[in-house]
Amino acid sequence: MIDSRSAPYGVFILRAALGVMWISHALLKYVVFSIPGFAGYLGSLGLPEGLAWPIFLAELGGGLLILLGVYARHVALLLIPLMAAAMSVHIPNGWLFSVAGGGWEYPAFLIASSFALWLIGDGAFALRSRPLFFVGRPSVA
Repeated sequence: MIDSRSAPYGVFILRAALGVMWISHALLKYVVFSIPGFAGYLGSLGLPEGLAWPIFLAELGGGLLILLGVYARHVALLLIPLMAAAMSVHIPNGWLFSVAGGGWEYPAFLIASSFALWLIGDGAFALRSRPLFFVGRPSVA
């Protein structure tokens, strides 16, 4: 049973935490590894180094939109393939993110949380929200 009085606030907490996590994931690339360092890492994986800036901007911008509640559920869904690609790189390292090379627990949690937000909606205090499907009955002309 979902408590309709408190659920929007619980979703807000999830949305805010998820937005902050996406932002921190982006800033790790910028502050710790640097964009040229991240580009080199992508190159070492056989991926185009030119993806470094678009990935960084998608994570940072997407995290900000989620945090602010600007079409957050749809942004969260759009970010899942990005994190699925990151997770695929970490799967051989094992589960825990603290292992050498980083495991896949953190990317898996970001994927699950993003998918959950997509399913349940934007929650309270969202600046711009859009339902998943039409609300109510479709109008008959």
